[in-house]
Amino acid sequence: MNNAATTSLYLSANLCKKDIRAVANRYAAQLQLCCPHNPTSYSIACRVHAHMITCGFEPRGHILNRLLDIYCKSSNLVYARHLFDKIPELDIVARTTMISAYSAIGNPCLAWEIFSRTPLKVRDTVCYNAMITSYSHNNDGHPAIELFRNMKRDNFQPDEFTFTSVLAALALIADQEIQCQQLHCAVVKSGTGSITSVVNALISVYVKCASSPLACSSSLMANARKLFDEMCVKDELSWTTIITGYVRNGDLVTAREVFDGMKEKLVVAWNAMLSGYVHNGFVPEALEMFRRMYLSGIKLDEFTYTSVLSACANAGLFLLGKQVHAYILRTEEKPVRDFSLSVNNALITLYWKCGRVDEAQKIFDNMPIRDLVSWNAILSAYVSEGKINEARSFFNEMKERNHLTWTVMISGLAQNGFGEEGLKLFNQMKLEGLKPCDYIFAGAITSCAVLAALEHGCQLHSQLVKLGFDSSLSAGNALITMYARCGVVEAARCVFLTMPYVDSVSWNAMIAALGQHGHGAQAIELYEQMLKEEIIPDRITFLTVLSACSHAGLVEQGCNYFDSMEGKYGIIPGEDHYARLVDLLCRAGKFSKATNVIQTMPFEPGAPIWEALLAGCRLHGNMDLGIEAAEKLFDVMPQHDGTYILLSNMYANSGRWDDVARVRKLMRDRGVKKEPGCSWIEVGSKVHVFLVDDTVHPEVQSVYNYLEELGLKMRELGYVPDTKYVLHDMEYEQKEYVLSTHSEKLAVAFGLMKLPLGATVRVFKNLRICGDCHNAFKFMSKVVERKIVVRDGKRFHHFSNGECSCGNYW
Repeated sequence: MNNAATTSLYLSANLCKKDIRAVANRYAAQLQLCCPHNPTSYSIACRVHAHMITCGFEPRGHILNRLLDIYCKSSNLVYARHLFDKIPELDIVARTTMISAYSAIGNPCLAWEIFSRTPLKVRDTVCYNAMITSYSHNNDGHPAIELFRNMKRDNFQPDEFTFTSVLAALALIADQEIQCQQLHCAVVKSGTGSITSVVNALISVYVKCASSPLACSSSLMANARKLFDEMCVKDELSWTTIITGYVRNGDLVTAREVFDGMKEKLVVAWNAMLSGYVHNGFVPEALEMFRRMYLSGIKLDEFTYTSVLSACANAGLFLLGKQVHAYILRTEEKPVRDFSLSVNNALITLYWKCGRVDEAQKIFDNMPIRDLVSWNAILSAYVSEGKINEARSFFNEMKERNHLTWTVMISGLAQNGFGEEGLKLFNQMKLEGLKPCDYIFAGAITSCAVLAALEHGCQLHSQLVKLGFDSSLSAGNALITMYARCGVVEAARCVFLTMPYVDSVSWNAMIAALGQHGHGAQAIELYEQMLKEEIIPDRITFLTVLSACSHAGLVEQGCNYFDSMEGKYGIIPGEDHYARLVDLLCRAGKFSKATNVIQTMPFEPGAPIWEALLAGCRLHGNMDLGIEAAEKLFDVMPQHDGTYILLSNMYANSGRWDDVARVRKLMRDRGVKKEPGCSWIEVGSKVHVFLVDDTVHPEVQSVYNYLEELGLKMRELGYVPDTKYVLHDMEYEQKEYVLSTHSEKLAVAFGLMKLPLGATVRVFKNLRICGDCHNAFKFMSKVVERKIVVRDGKRFHHFSNGECSCGNYW
């Protein structure tokens, strides 16, 4: 072709002065030989263009349009725009070519610039189609619909290409049936209602609108099905659109009926059904579909493999997933880029969800190319394993981040106890100019829950409402937990009751909130309401219900709920459920039943079981059984300080000071350090932390003075310090002083001093509240006529007018 081009240029030059028309035809013929997507052809076009300029030849519109088309389709928009701006009289072909080019690179703004400068008398239907397509291809539905309205208002006749584009735009934004019906009527009136591409687009609009919570799904799907059934010619897109529509709307039975009615089952339809089963949790059906594909000789592609690997990952079927991995390696010798990338991303997820993070890392390291999905997958792997340092390293290494990246990292920090870092990362994201979505807000709100930062959590709640995310399910669930963990169970209940949609996570969070705050009967009542709403309880539901029963002493109900797990719902209790049951029985002093549960468990009891037993023995002074439980814990968790502390406290309560000393020496010999007790309170957007016998806080002396004054008023009402909670062998006066320096007393006193009159004092403690402090706060609440809320390591205590919400059962 190069020789032909050179010859053509010489001939054109010789003819230049003799016959302008012949020269023009020669240039045009040469440009016709150029294939727009061929780099060599682009080079020839440049040389032809250069020759025209050198010879002083002024090409007419058809040649300029051809050059413009070659430049645009060769992705050389700088050349194309330069040529476009030099054309003295732009025709509609040139303008439409540039609009389409800008649309192809995802720049509808520049496309609109060309379109808006095109006079109305020059425009035609093709020009409007190009601009509408630009908006729809770039996921901007509203301006596409508005432009369609303007087109009709200016008396331009839409054709089948117009309707295909505008229907694609409507599919992006439609949330009410009437929107679909209006455009459907326009299609019928135009006479394009029998064209396959238009009908496919109409079906797509109906099925996508059916997914909207504001629309009637069944009615929309019925309209889509009617269109599908009445089609004279159904192509591949017709079948896949209707099947995918049923899948998206959760109607897998009808989707399967349509699928089974296909004469020639296309691989896209197979994949649509397979994906539908996976996303709706029907793993056996998905695997059976995969098996049928394989046996039918259907060519398996990247969509097939990613779906079946996702099914294996979600169901924990590691060995089956590994077999699929081996099959891929054996059959796909030279996979194309897109195949390799998507399948490797699915494999990373499979391995980390099945607990093989190191193998997931190997796949990631060996990937020839990676995209953002790859990075997010490996980031999720380390976050899920609680390996936050490694996750931070990956996060900092990432050159590109999206909403999912920030969500994974912020939520991961919060869920692993790094609430402060989670909030810092949230603020960093906003400083980098990324607007948070509802999932990111949920992560930040969870960080506030971890820190018990009520004021900050309320601010985030306000931002949610302002940005229109207040109806978000994930954010609503996070708010329930945040308010509950910050001691405002009424606000948690308000969020729950006003959520437009709730799921099992919402119910679980609210039941847990009521249980933690000592409202056991209300928690059980809510659980029963959940069952009436036909929400099926899961294993988390039973954990929250058993905890609520334990805190409220509802032994019989708790045992019945435990028995219903496997008998009624087919949920096999795990060790965590047995631990809750043992805790329930031990708190009520029913040790014979608790030991019977332990002896008849289907597995060997682990640390959570013995911890529950030891805590119950400590509460009721069951020394022999408590020592047995402690010995078991020393075997399985020799470095856990809680075991030594509980056993030491049991000995101290019995006056066995030699045994106390022996346990403390054992701690020293084993290098076990006791976690120091600390309490904190938020005052004026600042968190104030107090330790036992605190001397560090700048206002601690004023706190001691205030406590002394308050103590005199409390004694007048009958308060007497309970020195049995001082677990040291010392004089009575010394014991009284030790009790007065407990961190929770200091924090509550500081709150009473600093917070406005009438404001609820909310204090948080890392360990279990001391019995004397519990009694003292009842008297305090009566003396100062204030509500005091204290959250310890186990639950909340609401003190008001001399009473506690726990009813002294804790």
